[in-house]
Amino acid sequence: MEDPKPSRGHYGNWLSGSKAVSSFQKQIKQTIDLVLEKSPSTFDEFLRMMEENGVAVIRRGRSISFCVPGQKKATRCNTLKGDYTEQAIRDRISGNYTPFPSRSPTGNVRMLIDIEAAVRAGKGPGYERWAKVFNLKQLAQAVSYLKEHGNMSYSDLEQKTSAAVFRFNELSDRIKSMEKQLSDNGELQKQIVDYSKTRMVYMEYRKAGYSKKFRTEHEADILIHQAAKKYFDSLKVEKLPTVKMLREEYASVLQEKRKAYTEYKQVRTEMRELQNVKANIDYLLGGPDKHQIEKEY
Repeated sequence: MEDPKPSRGHYGNWLSGSKAVSSFQKQIKQTIDLVLEKSPSTFDEFLRMMEENGVAVIRRGRSISFCVPGQKKATRCNTLKGDYTEQAIRDRISGNYTPFPSRSPTGNVRMLIDIEAAVRAGKGPGYERWAKVFNLKQLAQAVSYLKEHGNMSYSDLEQKTSAAVFRFNELSDRIKSMEKQLSDNGELQKQIVDYSKTRMVYMEYRKAGYSKKFRTEHEADILIHQAAKKYFDSLKVEKLPTVKMLREEYASVLQEKRKAYTEYKQVRTEMRELQNVKANIDYLLGGPDKHQIEKEY
C-alpha cells in the first residue's frame, strides 16, 4: 500500500463496543422472553410490559426500538432477527409462530416440528425435507439423552420432568412476588417524597382556612398531597418507614430477585430439555406399551 493512513480507531475499542452492543441485545432478548412467558394478549400489551420491566420502547413511524439502562443507542426490534423480530413476536403472542430452528449444540434436545402444520402455513418442499431430517436427529438425541443419564427409565424421566416443572413454577411465583414487593416499595417511596414536598403548602392551605383562592393558586400541590395522604390511609399502617429504609429494602429484594432469576433461567433450560426429551420419547412410544419399549432403551 502506498501512503497508508493510520486507522481512526483501535481494534480494542471496536471490540469492547461490539461486546457492549451484544450485551445490550442479550438483555433485550432475555426481557422479551420473560415478558412473553407472562402471555400478553396483544402486541401493545407486550410493549407496555416491556416498559414495566425496565426496557424503554421507542416508536419512529412503523419502526420500534428498545433501549435498556446504560445503552446509548437504541436497538431496532427487527435487527434482533430470528424469534425476536416484530413479526416473530406478534406471531409468538398469537400462537401462530413456526420457527425454523437453528442448529443446536450436541446434546441439546429440541421439540419435534409439526411438519403438516408448517406446510399448511406455507413452508415449501425444502423446509419439509429439512424438517424430516431434523426430527429424526431429535428423536435420536432423545434416546441418547436417556442413555447418557444412566439409562434413565421412562418413569424416572416423568419424575424428573415433573420436579423441574414444579421448581420452575415455584421460582416463577417467587419472582412475581418479589416484583410486586419492588413495585409497592417504589410506589410508597414516591408517595412519601410527594407528601414531604407538598407538606408546607398544605399546612399554609389549612392556616388560610381552606381558602378557595389559595387552593386555586396551589391546586396541583394540594391534590398531590391529598392523594399521598389517601394512599397512606389505604395501607392502614401506624408509622411509615423512612425513604432510606425503603431504599435499603428495595436493594435487598432486587438482589434476591436477581439471584432467583439466575436459578430460574437454569431451571427453565433444564425443564425445557426434559419436556422435549419426554415429548420425543412419547412420540417414539406411540402410545402402546411404554414399558416394553422402555426396556429396549
